Amino acid sequence: MATLIKTDGSKLEIQPQNGLDFQLDELQKFVDGYIDIINLHNGDILVINDNGKDVLDSNETATEIAHKHNAIFGWDYICGDVVMCKDKEVQ
Repeated sequence: MATLIKTDGSKLEIQPQNGLDFQLDELQKFVDGYIDIINLHNGDILVINDNGKDVLDSNETATEIAHKHNAIFGWDYICGDVVMCKDKEVQ
């Protein structure tokens, strides 16, 4: 089960349309743009907007998760809505 982490801190459980794995166009709709992937080194990933810092609000919840897993530098942050899911859910 994947989670959409919104910039307001709310979370929504989501599933791939095909029931198996997310397709690129689905992920781009969730994050509102081109994607980038942050590996949390535990089988989970964060799918973020690649250009989020340019135009989107900060996502404190996703930033805290990434910092907890040492997936981004301590000074770095994430912007925009984020999909958190298992690595195997993205092909």
